[in-house]
Amino acid sequence: MKQERIKDLLKDWRVLTLIILLVLSVVAIYPHFDNSGNLTTNLQYGLDLQQGAWLQLEFKAEVVGYTTTEPVDTFVANLSKSLDTDVEQVDANHLEIRKSYTQAELEPYFEAEGGTVVSYQPGISKASADLVKQILEQKINAMGTKDAKVNTLTGMNNVARYVRVEMAGVDMNQAQQIIGKQGKFEIRIQTTGNETEHVLYGDTITSVQVPSKDTSGNWGVGFTLSDAGAETFRDAAIKYGATTDPTHHQLAMILDNKTVYSAPLSSNLASSLQSETTRTMTASTGTGTYGMQQATNLEIQLRAGALPVDVSVAGSGSTSASLGSHYMAMCLIAGILALITVAFVIFYRYREPRIVLPMVLINASEIVILLGFISVIKFQMDLPTIAGLIAVLGTGIDQLVVITDEILHEGIVPSQTVYLKRLARALTIIVVAAATVLIAMLPLALMDLSTLKGFAIITMMGVLVGVIVTRPAYGKIIMEILSQ
Repeated sequence: MKQERIKDLLKDWRVLTLIILLVLSVVAIYPHFDNSGNLTTNLQYGLDLQQGAWLQLEFKAEVVGYTTTEPVDTFVANLSKSLDTDVEQVDANHLEIRKSYTQAELEPYFEAEGGTVVSYQPGISKASADLVKQILEQKINAMGTKDAKVNTLTGMNNVARYVRVEMAGVDMNQAQQIIGKQGKFEIRIQTTGNETEHVLYGDTITSVQVPSKDTSGNWGVGFTLSDAGAETFRDAAIKYGATTDPTHHQLAMILDNKTVYSAPLSSNLASSLQSETTRTMTASTGTGTYGMQQATNLEIQLRAGALPVDVSVAGSGSTSASLGSHYMAMCLIAGILALITVAFVIFYRYREPRIVLPMVLINASEIVILLGFISVIKFQMDLPTIAGLIAVLGTGIDQLVVITDEILHEGIVPSQTVYLKRLARALTIIVVAAATVLIAMLPLALMDLSTLKGFAIITMMGVLVGVIVTRPAYGKIIMEILSQ
């Protein structure tokens, strides 16, 4: 191709848009060598492609449709007391019971308080699910985990039964300790024998200190109570005898029904509580590495707060570092083989290198643009995402074939006027086909199916990039090449 025609081609807005997007994508991907001399990029990888763990948690709660002849506030308050759990009103006809009950178990309680169970759905409301997601993200951030995903699996009725958490670079034991539990912190005081009475929950804590070690080598976490919490603690300590007989009325700090600290009040604290409140307290977790780890876990739970409902691990899995590297290598090989195979098929069809090279390069450019998009939005690449990229290769080459066949309809290069008509007809076919793909992928992209969302999003973006950018650019490029 002559130099003047190349300049004219590069000035075309369709080709120029493609070039600009390619440059911006390479900048976003930012391939470079790290301090160890290994090639790296700004792309983030999910736990399929690096070491990590995933947990699927089930909410121990239910959303119940109801009717009642009693005033709603009175009915909810009485029901909460009889069920010994929080009961939240979702809307005028539904309640969220934050404790695991079967429908058969709930019906007598509702009848006793003047109500009737109309419907029953295990799980929590969308508002509670959003709160769970926020708390889990705070816990994950406190762990220092950069690559993590939290997806609440919400049904069409706006009731979420599960939440799936994926964390790269975290082992399964750590994931279950931090994420697989409610994080409910409670302070209790011993009354008689082994009996204890509730004093405070973790929601009265206003600030949390970093874990520290005292002069005896014990690790602990200091925290500060609110004014109301400090007053409640003082009243309970006096009421149950913890200030006058600390030895027989010990203080217990409990995390998820497991005692993390149990000891009498110090003589100084017991004495001061008789005349004034104290807001600063410390929970000791033991010595050595175990004590330090327990202190770190407690700090994370106290900072993030407890989940509104209890959870249980419904499913879990992990990927080792070696397996993640193996998957990444296999994905790279699969992508290269797909591109090579496409090139051979196109060459076999047209037997013309001038057609094959632009097709393959345009196809590859779509992948680069998509990788740039993934890097910009910090989307984690996993196996479904890789599958979406490979699918884009296949659908992309189909559409390029449509354009090429329309232009070479009679085996010859048409005039400019005929070329524009045929290109418009080809693009119309492509747009209609792209619309069907978008419609098919949209439910997968919107639904909380975390394992398929990446595939749907990348497929849809590939279709949009093709229709808006690469297909028009290819139509211009292939016409210029074939007209020589």
